[in-house]
Amino acid sequence: MQHFKAHLHDEAGTNALGAALARALLPGLSIHLHGDLGAGKTALTRALLHAAGHAGSVKSPTYTLSEPYRIELAGRAVNVIHFDLYRMASAEEFLDAGFREEFNGDNICIVEWPEKADPVLPPPDLRVFLHVAGLGRDVELQALSDLGLLCLDRLTFAPNL
Repeated sequence: MQHFKAHLHDEAGTNALGAALARALLPGLSIHLHGDLGAGKTALTRALLHAAGHAGSVKSPTYTLSEPYRIELAGRAVNVIHFDLYRMASAEEFLDAGFREEFNGDNICIVEWPEKADPVLPPPDLRVFLHVAGLGRDVELQALSDLGLLCLDRLTFAPNL
């Protein structure tokens, strides 16, 4: 599957999608989250991290730009790094912070506001588009690499219709 679309009726739908994505995660995956302020990027990431086994709080890295988390995937410890690039003034800040080094075959990188680091941000394996729609959200996932395709193939999610 290269493409997935759904309507999430409420916060429970967003949490369910986050849990489904957590079950489909693979080391080395890079996910770019797109959407306006309040579209649910951090909420989706929070749900994903909690479903992946992170028991602590998940805060938006708006001011710190990145927050690392450690989870287990198939018995293997994996770092998930949540980036929020909203406050970056230029793509060079991304390079100066050394963030590019985090994108490797081991870490999972989730990036909010990826357009702030164009053109130096490594390309995503998976793009997630979130749009407020009524009381819920419309979501679209696009696989852009073999790893992204594998992630979507592993995704099992059926939104409440």
